[in-house]
Amino acid sequence: METILTIKNLDKVYNKKVHAVKNVSFEIYKGNVYGILGPNGSGKSTTLGIVLNVVNKTSGEYQWFNGNLETHDALKKVGAIIERPNFYPYMTAEENLKLVCKIKSIPLTKVYEKLELVGLLDRKDSKFRTFSLGMKQRLAIASALLNDPEILILDEPTNGLDPQGIRQIRDLIKIIASQGTTILLASHLLDEVEKVCSHVVVLRHGEMLYQGSVDGMLSTEGFFELKSENLNLLKEKLTQHVAVENILQEEDKLVVHLKENLEAKDLNEYLFKNGIILQHLVKRKNSLEEQFLELTKNK
Repeated sequence: METILTIKNLDKVYNKKVHAVKNVSFEIYKGNVYGILGPNGSGKSTTLGIVLNVVNKTSGEYQWFNGNLETHDALKKVGAIIERPNFYPYMTAEENLKLVCKIKSIPLTKVYEKLELVGLLDRKDSKFRTFSLGMKQRLAIASALLNDPEILILDEPTNGLDPQGIRQIRDLIKIIASQGTTILLASHLLDEVEKVCSHVVVLRHGEMLYQGSVDGMLSTEGFFELKSENLNLLKEKLTQHVAVENILQEEDKLVVHLKENLEAKDLNEYLFKNGIILQHLVKRKNSLEEQFLELTKNK
């Protein structure tokens, strides 16, 4: 699989006091959607700033496209939005994008192609100052895509948007990814990463706590919710099962966490053989939020 970006032992210290990024290493492979997940101050934006050559690293290294290109040339194949959209307010969407094309020597036909992609072709003659925040963000994405980049980098792409705007940006990210563009986005929103990303890097206080697939982070053995007429007997028999790690009682049901995989039908059969008829049986997976809290609770 083609490597887009490699980061090794990246470190950033501000003013000899603030250790913003601590020995971070990960790789971005072509065709995936990566999320850098962490609360504000976790080092997400600093990491993006370093690889985009707008923040100086303290130590460590990174390379684009297997090191086949110098950073200056490599960044010509990168589209990025790391600040609020900044266009001329009294120019139209079309005029603003045409200006970007002229500056970057990009064919003007790309303007209409990208406006259509982000759902703004019918507003091409509207002035930028009339756009909602969500529309401004979509225009910024269109601008970042004008040169058909190999990878699109977005820093908190839905920040400040209303629910409709958030959904539009998320849907747009999925469309762009489906067309083969690799995406790297930084977010503090667990829901955002869970819904749009295939892979995730978790940062907290500049340290990397996890890297891998989102499914991998969620692929714990999960837990069951169970209910029967005799909760005490149910609890007793569950305690005797080799796959059960612990049991919690929540009002009139038991929450059973597992230490190894167990199918619902097998648990149901085991309990039936032990004289227990269930009124309720549901198997659930931990949410990304629960996994994140578990990952960061001792940090």
